Amino acid sequence: MTAGGTDQHGRGPGNFLRHDLVGGVLLLIAMLSALVLANSPWSDGYFALRDTHIGIDFPGLDHTVGEWASEGLLAIFFFLVGLELKAEFVDGELRDIRKAMLPVVAAFGGVLAPALIYLVINYTLSSDPGTTGGWAIPTATDIAFAVSVLAVVGASLPVAMRTFLLTLAVVDDLIAIVIIAFVYTDDLSVRYLLLALIPLGLYTVLAQRFPDFFMRHHWAAWVILLPIGIVTWLFVLESGIHATIAGVLLGFAVPVKKVTPRVIRQEEPELGLAPALEHRFRPLSNGLAIPVFAFFAAGVAVGGVDGVVSSLSDPVAIGIVLGLVLGKVIGIFGAAWLMDRYTPATKDDDYTWLDLGGLAMVAGIGFTVALLVAELSFGPGSLHDEHAKVGILTGSAIAALAGGTLLTVRNGHYKKLRLQGVAVDRLDRA
Repeated sequence: MTAGGTDQHGRGPGNFLRHDLVGGVLLLIAMLSALVLANSPWSDGYFALRDTHIGIDFPGLDHTVGEWASEGLLAIFFFLVGLELKAEFVDGELRDIRKAMLPVVAAFGGVLAPALIYLVINYTLSSDPGTTGGWAIPTATDIAFAVSVLAVVGASLPVAMRTFLLTLAVVDDLIAIVIIAFVYTDDLSVRYLLLALIPLGLYTVLAQRFPDFFMRHHWAAWVILLPIGIVTWLFVLESGIHATIAGVLLGFAVPVKKVTPRVIRQEEPELGLAPALEHRFRPLSNGLAIPVFAFFAAGVAVGGVDGVVSSLSDPVAIGIVLGLVLGKVIGIFGAAWLMDRYTPATKDDDYTWLDLGGLAMVAGIGFTVALLVAELSFGPGSLHDEHAKVGILTGSAIAALAGGTLLTVRNGHYKKLRLQGVAVDRLDRA
């Protein structure tokens, strides 16, 4: 996974929005703003705006503002996820499966354990059998926010820790994509799905055959590829599969490696079209798509302290909080330890098991995809959806504070070692 699309040359007005930290801060601001408005005298206006229909009387083009955010703008975020996944499989950490095995298996553990905890809680405590449908909510790690926490507190941490977290988060996203595609797809329309293959095929041919053209002419991606991508998105939406999957498919269709050696302005000469598009579209995702989605997805009227207590007493919220706070740590740390103990895969010697525990805690931050899965599980605005959002926000906050605190302490340790002249990235501290 790329490091948030950072412009190594520091050029361009969108460079500020390419940083992981900036994206995480904007996400946090949007989330807090939504919570404040939803619980203020202006709450009626906030919910009226979220539920306002915008569009035309045509299949797939008439949605509420909130639906446009989750099914339209969020597709941009998933497009970048697709680009990053493709880059990782072709020319990144996931290319060598033996090297990536530890974080890959840890990611599966970080999905399985929270899901099991959620199911046990809801089978045991809930009187509504429908609540078990939310098992996938606490399985998702928010890449932007988790990496932002690491960026804030971990300037002196070993680079291998960031690599582990990024690889884990990429695989986590891939699992989430599969879950959304197969678990939360109802009334599949084969006709529209087949129609979607036409623009997707055209998009793939153009991207694969003329990558140099789209790299040299920045306008071309917006004028040629974007309209074709929108048509693909529309057909996928009408097929019954969540429209964000269209973003992933379009991302996977873009070539990673550069075909010609020509030097391209603002992109590194060795980069291909996928990293170039990630570079260009990252500001749109960080500055618009994710914050707007969070603004309309995170707004829940909690009803004061009593409302929070009531929400957190729902087995749905309990399962989510425990899944994010405990499940992620148990699943990620446990899977990594078992792999290190019983297989050829080993933990990197540049960081300790305590450090990995901190990363596992941070991986419990679940905002963007978790909020989306909550809406898909229970329906926007339903009681369980509202309680699920409270659980997501509470569990993510606990995970961020706990993980951030531990990593801050570890960062101080490594900073002290560096000041003493110790080669931190080569120490065996197991």
